[in-house]
Formats: sequence, structure tokens, C-alpha cells
Amino acid sequence: MFEPTFVIAAAALVGLVIVAVTLLRIWQGWLELQRGRMDAATGHQREGSPLGAARIEIADLKERIRKLEAIASGVDL
Repeated sequence: MFEPTFVIAAAALVGLVIVAVTLLRIWQGWLELQRGRMDAATGHQREGSPLGAARIEIADLKERIRKLEAIASGVDL
């Protein structure tokens, strides 16, 4: 009915598909684990308004610029 070569090729193809699907699921699980770790590590920073954090960062940058301009002009702070 079926030649042995055809049966071996079909079995190898099925085995390859099973291995590929399994590795893909493992990879997706690992990525989800890493996302969870990143969310846990940066979770305290996500509290509050992102607009407030941006304002603080802008104020910090303005302060740095002011200090650099003072250094450039030779003024001691």
C-alpha cells in the first residue's frame, strides 16, 4: 500500500512539526515570563501620572542646563 520511504518521510515530517510547535510554545512562555519580570521590576515607576514624571524629568534637564551654562560662563554655584 505505502512504500516504506513514504512512511518514514511522513513520520519524520510529523515529528518535525511536533518539535517545532513545542519549541514555539516554550519560546512564547519564556517571553511571557520575561515580560512579567520586567513589569514587576518597573511596576513602582508606573504608578501615578506619566505627565508628572515627564514634568519632573524636564525640570531636571533644565537644572542641568542651567548648571552647565554657569560652568561655561565661569560662575561658581
